[in-house]
Amino acid sequence: KSLSLNLLQLIELKNYFLNINKQQIINRANKTIELEATAIQQLKDSIDDSFIESVKLICDCQGRTVVTGMGKSAIIAQKIVATFNSTGTPSIFMHAADAIHGDIGMIQPSDSVICISKSGETPEVKVLVPLIRNLGNTILAFTSNEKSYLAKRADYSIYIPVAQEADPNNLAPTASAVAQMAMGDAFATALLSLRGFTTEDFAQYHP
Repeated sequence: KSLSLNLLQLIELKNYFLNINKQQIINRANKTIELEATAIQQLKDSIDDSFIESVKLICDCQGRTVVTGMGKSAIIAQKIVATFNSTGTPSIFMHAADAIHGDIGMIQPSDSVICISKSGETPEVKVLVPLIRNLGNTILAFTSNEKSYLAKRADYSIYIPVAQEADPNNLAPTASAVAQMAMGDAFATALLSLRGFTTEDFAQYHP
């Protein structure tokens, strides 16, 4: 009888901790979605004159749009390049670390450069920006730090506000990565609209 009671108690204890874990998972997942949704909503305040001028600049660009970044920002840069290319904006990706080891040679005189960095203080970006400046290319910044090295030295700076990352330690690029991608999509669709890009044009790139 005592053994049966202990087994029942163990089962109840196990179920108790399982329920706690379930709720913890649910709470964290919901919190992540809330924080990332908030980050995207806040982007509306960044659709300002700087955004408009940046879109016009890329629309009128006679060369390609080179998109660069480090870490998660580099991954977002690749996605933005893919979206640009499929919607009529010729683009290439340049990893910021590889750029300062020779890949900057891919930048042509008529190209424009979008540099993505949450902090705007990434060491590789701080080395890269003056090199691009020396080439004479226009630099557009996507950054969450309006007072950063990148923001101050770019020709145009698009602010991507992120109050808090979604991970519990507020460290892993989560909300900031989602916001960067959403801004890239906003940029791409604004270009698409400005160019009058049609479903027929889209079909040419998606045979």
